[in-house]
Amino acid sequence: MPETSPHDDLDAAAFTRLDVDGQRALVLVLHGGKQASQQPVDGRSASWKRMAAMQRSITPDLHAQGVGTWLLRYRVRGWNGGAPVVDARRALDHVRRELGEVPVVLLGHSMGGRTAAYVADDPSVVGVVALAPWWMPEDPVDALRGKRVLAAHGRTDKITSARQTRAFLRRAEPVAAQTTFRDMGRVGHYMFRRVPQWNAVATEGCLSLLS
Repeated sequence: MPETSPHDDLDAAAFTRLDVDGQRALVLVLHGGKQASQQPVDGRSASWKRMAAMQRSITPDLHAQGVGTWLLRYRVRGWNGGAPVVDARRALDHVRRELGEVPVVLLGHSMGGRTAAYVADDPSVVGVVALAPWWMPEDPVDALRGKRVLAAHGRTDKITSARQTRAFLRRAEPVAAQTTFRDMGRVGHYMFRRVPQWNAVATEGCLSLLS
């Protein structure tokens, strides 16, 4: 069973850790959220549960390649001007203390993809896999300098925009090492349809960025 424990340096945030013997790399999983909310993230949070299910599904294939997964639980559900960015930076510091200088891929859905784009400048991060990311025109791309970025988005997403994802990737092209867009077809935001395909994009994308 996954071990979920709070960490003092992350206040009420927590990791669900699925480590593997001989771990050579890590996927840090970042869940979605809301534009504004001070409600704590708990085990009933749909955004957290969605990525917990994906973590469980993709981890066996990642473990086979010596890659562990940690799912970060933010302190609160809202973006709130960048609250999860603080949590993600603290999480990356914690990864270094626990695992040393292992390469890290950030796997984020929705607000998790937005968070990943802000913290990708961390020296441990080699790239970002963003699923239906919530990227806005005002979001900077500087943190992606020299990093590889894969974004997957459905064409019928009514919560975030595949068009804005493409636009963000175009802005990132001059600084990123590589940008790739994956069209997921006529699917919506919450990854309820074509679940195996979403899991495959997550698994293959993370492993490709670590190769």
